[in-house]
Amino acid sequence: MEYFVYILECRDKSYYVGVTNDLTRRITEHTSGLKIDCYTFKRRPVVLKYFITFDNPNDAIYWEKKLKKWSRLKKEVFMKKDWKKLHNLAECKNATSHKYYVNKEEVENK
Repeated sequence: MEYFVYILECRDKSYYVGVTNDLTRRITEHTSGLKIDCYTFKRRPVVLKYFITFDNPNDAIYWEKKLKKWSRLKKEVFMKKDWKKLHNLAECKNATSHKYYVNKEEVENK
């Protein structure tokens, strides 16, 4: 069986990430507004922007959860398969990161 992680672009330009084992059925459900409490109901029409196929349902669920946490920009870069830019966006840029951390004692002793 195949499992799909998909990204829809909504009318308000937000992205919706979902997982299903029947992509055609699920897109039809989003498009028709089957469930009034669904995120996409008031944001129709929706457009399928991207999907990826998995053989293992746990892998699909893992990626759905991961993508849902990403920023809009990161999702767009992922959909374009710009792996270098995706890597740069994923890099930690906090002051505590080893790349940006400044040890005050080292600076003062120079």
